[in-house]
Amino acid sequence: MRRAGAAATVIAIACGWLVQNPAMADGGKVVCDGKGACWIVAADTQESAGHPGRHGKSASSIDGSSMKPKCRDGLQSNVEVPCALDGLGTWSNAHNCYLKAAVPQPQEGDPAREGHAADDGAVYNAYCPNNPNMQNMWLAQAPNGVAAAVDPRVLALQAVKKMTLLGPDIGIAPRPEGKGVVGMPVWMWAKDVPNAWGPVVASASAGAVTVTATARVSKVSWSMGDGSKVVCNGRGTAYKATFGKKVSPDCGYRYDQPSATTPSGKYHVTATATWAIGWEGGGQTGQLTEVRANGVDIAVAEVQVLN
Repeated sequence: MRRAGAAATVIAIACGWLVQNPAMADGGKVVCDGKGACWIVAADTQESAGHPGRHGKSASSIDGSSMKPKCRDGLQSNVEVPCALDGLGTWSNAHNCYLKAAVPQPQEGDPAREGHAADDGAVYNAYCPNNPNMQNMWLAQAPNGVAAAVDPRVLALQAVKKMTLLGPDIGIAPRPEGKGVVGMPVWMWAKDVPNAWGPVVASASAGAVTVTATARVSKVSWSMGDGSKVVCNGRGTAYKATFGKKVSPDCGYRYDQPSATTPSGKYHVTATATWAIGWEGGGQTGQLTEVRANGVDIAVAEVQVLN
C-alpha cells in the first residue's frame, strides 16, 4: 500500500477506482458510493444526501441508505467497499474481487476453465482492484453472495416445460364415427392448432440471462393399427367430400384387411409428433426434441360382393 503524504490516495473503482490506503488523513475518512466512487471527507462529517466534492474535507457524504449493505475488503486495510457494482458483479471478500458468472460459459478445453470439464464448476469474470491482470477465474462453487453461473441449456429446458406441447389434433377419413372400406384411400392430417403443431414460444430467465425457445412439429409418424407406419413431413391435406376416391397427395394409406380382424373390431391409429425446438440466449444456441402422441379408432369394413 502506498501513502501520498498524509492524505489517503483514492482511485474510482467504477473505472478502475481503488482505495489504495484507507488510513485517516488530517482527520479525514474515506467513503464510497454505490457506484464505486470514493472520496475523502472530514472525520466528523455526517452522512447525508448530496454528492461530495472529490477532495472535500468539509463536503458531505452520500445518503447512508445507499451504502447498505456494507462490505469490507479482506486485506489488513479493511476498506469499506460497495457490495456490488453495475457491470462488474458482486464483491467476494474471500477473493478481494468483484465477480460475476461469465456469459456464455467457456466450453470444455477453453484455457479459462483451467482444465476442468464443462459440467465442473464455472468461470467467473473477475475485477480485482489489487490484481488488475486477473480477468477471470474458475471456481468449483459460486462464492458466498455471488450469483451462480447460469447454464442456458438448463434455462432452455425450463422454457420447454412452460410449453403445453400436445400430440397431433388428428384429422382422418374415414371419420372415427363412420366406417371405411378395405382398399379405399385413407386420408390423415394434423389440424393447424398452435399447441399441437406450433409454433409455440416460451422463455425462462435467471439473473441477467434469458433464453427463448420456439417449438414446431417437424414430422408426424402414423401407426395405422395393423402393424404399418406412415411418416408425413407436413401436416397432410384435410379431406373434402369433393375429393371422392382420390388418394391423399401427401399423407395417406390403404387397408388390405378389415378391422373386424382386431380384438376391438377397430384399428387404433396413433399419430406421434416430433417437436423440433430451437433456443437462443446467454450467448448460446441449441436444439431440443420432444415427442407427443395422440390416437383415434376407426372401423374398416370389407365390401361383400353378391352374385
